Amino acid sequence: MLSYIHKEGRLLLLSLVVLFTALSWVFSSYAPAFFWAWNLVALVLFGIVAQFFRNPTRKISQKDNQLVYAPADGKVCVIEEVEEPEYFHGKRLQVSIFMSPINVHVNRNPVSGVIRYFKYHPGLYLVAWHPKSSTENERTTVVYDTGRHQILMRQVAGALARRIKWYIAEGDQVEQGADMGFIKFGSRVDLYFPLGTQVLVNMDQMVKGNWTEIARLVD
Repeated sequence: MLSYIHKEGRLLLLSLVVLFTALSWVFSSYAPAFFWAWNLVALVLFGIVAQFFRNPTRKISQKDNQLVYAPADGKVCVIEEVEEPEYFHGKRLQVSIFMSPINVHVNRNPVSGVIRYFKYHPGLYLVAWHPKSSTENERTTVVYDTGRHQILMRQVAGALARRIKWYIAEGDQVEQGADMGFIKFGSRVDLYFPLGTQVLVNMDQMVKGNWTEIARLVD
């Protein structure tokens, strides 16, 4: 599987190359006994940071707007009926995916359609599994209108993820599977479906963006 570095990490990784190269020169000039040890440490550190920003190329095998694909990699941590207070102001079926620091952090459009609503909320940085993280943490709210259904998606920052990026705006026409954002160093993504939606995943199941079928929308 082809994997490449996401644009959100390119400047940081370039800066690390410059810094580590300069430090290697310092060690070679003033502490040669530690030169190879430092290079090994630098290589490991660079690899750790680089894996945070990998962006696997994943094609959706069957584009179908009744079928909702995972917008992120991670583990299913919530499947429950909840009250959605921001946009729908009513009961919805919530499915949440927890993104650990070792997961791919790219977020993708779960369906095709028009962005009917978008809002960025500054907030706290509670751990992602905290019950109040979806309503009190830094987050974005996106509503996709497929023409037949509306689903809401939230990017939620966590204790480590202190930077949410998004590449969509209200009124945009978007394509299922295309990149819509990035959460640096993990966190969680929440999806809110109409009641009666057929959920296709189980609690604690590991999912992959653009590969795992999360739910089927029912007319």
